[in-house]
Amino acid sequence: MRHTATRADKYQDWNWTQKYPGYSELRGYFNHVEKVLDVKKDVAFNTRVIGAQYNKDTHKWDIKTEDGRTAHARFFINAIGFAAKRHFPDWKGLDTFRGEMYHSSFWPQEGVNTKGKRVAVIGTGSTGIQLAQETAKDASSVTVFQRTPNLCLPMRQRNLTVEEQTEAKKKYPELYRYRLTTFAGFPFDYIEKKTLDDSPEQREAFYEELWQKGGFHFWLATYSDMLFDKKANDEAYNFWAKKTRERITDPVKRDIMAPLKQPHCFGTKRPSLEQDFYEQMDKPHNHVVDINANPIVEVKEKGIVTADGTLHEFDIIALATGFDSVTGGMKNMGLRDESGTLLSEKWAEGTWTYLGMACAGYPNMFFLYGAQGPTAFSNGPTCVEVQGDWIVDAIAKCKKEGITYLNATQEAEDSWREKVKELSDLTLFPTTNSWYMGANIPGKPREQ
Repeated sequence: MRHTATRADKYQDWNWTQKYPGYSELRGYFNHVEKVLDVKKDVAFNTRVIGAQYNKDTHKWDIKTEDGRTAHARFFINAIGFAAKRHFPDWKGLDTFRGEMYHSSFWPQEGVNTKGKRVAVIGTGSTGIQLAQETAKDASSVTVFQRTPNLCLPMRQRNLTVEEQTEAKKKYPELYRYRLTTFAGFPFDYIEKKTLDDSPEQREAFYEELWQKGGFHFWLATYSDMLFDKKANDEAYNFWAKKTRERITDPVKRDIMAPLKQPHCFGTKRPSLEQDFYEQMDKPHNHVVDINANPIVEVKEKGIVTADGTLHEFDIIALATGFDSVTGGMKNMGLRDESGTLLSEKWAEGTWTYLGMACAGYPNMFFLYGAQGPTAFSNGPTCVEVQGDWIVDAIAKCKKEGITYLNATQEAEDSWREKVKELSDLTLFPTTNSWYMGANIPGKPREQ
């Protein structure tokens, strides 16, 4: 039932051109995988689920789609990801803007012509950083509206050769096994040493080594107490601030984007990977607006009005305002339990699951890369492969043993919720308002 045999076929016959491939190359890889696994024949594309409920009489799920169809399935798997529901700000006049406006998740496939245009980027999550960095290459100006500075890490993008990938593939089976043992599912892990065990000189040298490696090494291959101890975390932030501030010549922008005072514990919001974001924003024709000090109050035909009364005029507004992450997608699907109660109502005051893969009252329904699972705290492919194997095993057990009805108990949910909270409270994550904690959506329960 597992995919070990076909996995080898996929990666042996594919080579990447870059360490971090762009969307077109990723799509090329997906097409390659589809040819190996022959998936498309079993997929209904451009189809949106608007309701689903388990039928006690037929022992199947009745799943309704927006185009009027109803599917009937013994097992129902939600694999919608953690960012399936977009979040739009509720600013006055949002629909009056006469220029071009795009939510980052609706970015046109053909791209947006930003050459010589005045561009606004609202938000500094990963997508906001990427949009600002790339549009700044040819826009006449880019203005980033920032609520919280993104503590970005250097991507260290580079081209890859076929020869080095051929050599690396020999170690893939070993890496696949090793990543299952690490904190976040990456092929690297925290070292078995605490931050203050090293002298300042040793610590500086180790941080510099991680910094030069790039990617998430500075976040997830560092000292073992970085995400658990505030003093340890302060040392990581101080190094980050020093390295980043060196790259920004404008003193006002420097204090907004890389403040000396830590805005939140390092790593408790997801760091974006960047290539030249700080250099691009440091250019005199680009701007950064701190919307904590000067909030957005209205959108007008020509642009954005801030609290100080300034009208910032733009040709293009990019809304990188994020998602109702992790729980929003499932709460937006019209899912009902056996008694007909909507999941959105059951989860209105908080989230309950079993193992982050099942819900009481939703028999034979599984989900992955969602609420109360490793999800965005982990390497996504590692997480979904582990969860996918568990779900496959559960379904295989049902078929082998003639089990018609597989349902999590309320007691199991309560126990898992407590375990998630217990593990979360050992870390610094609850100290920070982030989408990890549901804090980016007004009125959403604040929880891990």
